[in-house]
Amino acid sequence: MNNVIISQNKHWESEYDGLYERDIFYKLIDNLKTKQIQVLQGVRRSGKSSLFKLLINHLCQSIDKEEILYLNLDDPFFIKYSNNPQSFYEIIQTAKKLTQKDIKYLFLDEVQAINSWEKYVKSVYDSNEFIKIFVTGSNSSLLNTEFSTLLTGRYLSTQIYPLKFKEILKINQINSYLELNKNLPKVLKIVDDMLLFGSFVEVYEIEEDLKRDLISSYYETILLKDCVANNQIRDIKSFKELSFYSLTNLTSLYSYSSLSKVLKLNDKSIKEYIWVLESCYLFSEIKQFSYSLKEQMNNKKKLYLCDNGFMNLGYSFSSNYGKLLENLTFSELQKRDFEIYFYNKDFECDFIVKKDNLIIAIQVCYQLNEQNKIRELNGLMKLPFKVDEKYIITYRQNDILEDVKVVPFWEYFFE
Repeated sequence: MNNVIISQNKHWESEYDGLYERDIFYKLIDNLKTKQIQVLQGVRRSGKSSLFKLLINHLCQSIDKEEILYLNLDDPFFIKYSNNPQSFYEIIQTAKKLTQKDIKYLFLDEVQAINSWEKYVKSVYDSNEFIKIFVTGSNSSLLNTEFSTLLTGRYLSTQIYPLKFKEILKINQINSYLELNKNLPKVLKIVDDMLLFGSFVEVYEIEEDLKRDLISSYYETILLKDCVANNQIRDIKSFKELSFYSLTNLTSLYSYSSLSKVLKLNDKSIKEYIWVLESCYLFSEIKQFSYSLKEQMNNKKKLYLCDNGFMNLGYSFSSNYGKLLENLTFSELQKRDFEIYFYNKDFECDFIVKKDNLIIAIQVCYQLNEQNKIRELNGLMKLPFKVDEKYIITYRQNDILEDVKVVPFWEYFFE
């Protein structure tokens, strides 16, 4: 155990390097002032562990670095402890013996690997054993009913996503609207890469010919580890078929009954499997915009992926830049915490989004032309409810059509 703890706590020797500063980091710094347990949730490889390391670097500037303990519980070493939350006490005592210091800040990465972990965390939280506790998880069931009941009022939850477009611009020293326009070819190359390969940090960093294999390994790990294993799915074949079908039919309307007919599964299994895919943050299901909850539930729905990189694992989307841009727009809206819907009755509007008492209608069109302009405008102009702003997001076109702003993706998501 000593070797594992030492290898996982490299900050005892020197600070972590090679990390990108994320926008959410400053909110997490503010949260250090509170006692509440800091929970980071999000799809696997989205940067939760890197944010832990950034926080550890920050803390090391003001406290003894050996008073900070980081544990990656996804390490195979901890498998033997998976059914014994009491093992936390043994691990903490081992760390104390190694450093001859009290642990003041505890970081538990992929904490769901230890069953009933929340009982240990509640116990040490209530006894004030640590100044602050941090946990991450790659499954929304981390905040299941039992956890929520045990830790009511004791935690702050923050959602972590792959890199935002604006964060990638920042990495490339593009921080102003002037720099954005001066470096437009470079900016468009960034958009092109996001369309095809998404924005997971490690995918962003490696050579283009290696990206697809890495994305594929992420996808398989999420499916088998976070979805199948964590949810005890027995019919793995059917689950993977639904996942692949969803992957290749993104942005399309569906009902549970229509999926049931195609995949020869009952409605209950379809609902369960989609819930699992959502709980692992791989897919998101969005509903028809309506002020009636019943109408939202009864209407057809759409699925979107958390990251564009996964789109190229099914049938090639490389020639369908419209769908690629639509999913990329969805993921950027999601990263900005918009409440996202669509509208599809007499006319279709890709996204109806809500935030800060504003309702915004958005169409996504890779290239606006005479053949599609009327359709895209009708989806905005003929909505049967009032919206505050109307946009058509394109690849690189700018225009104003009546009260509709036509803006390129890179401009809309720079603001």
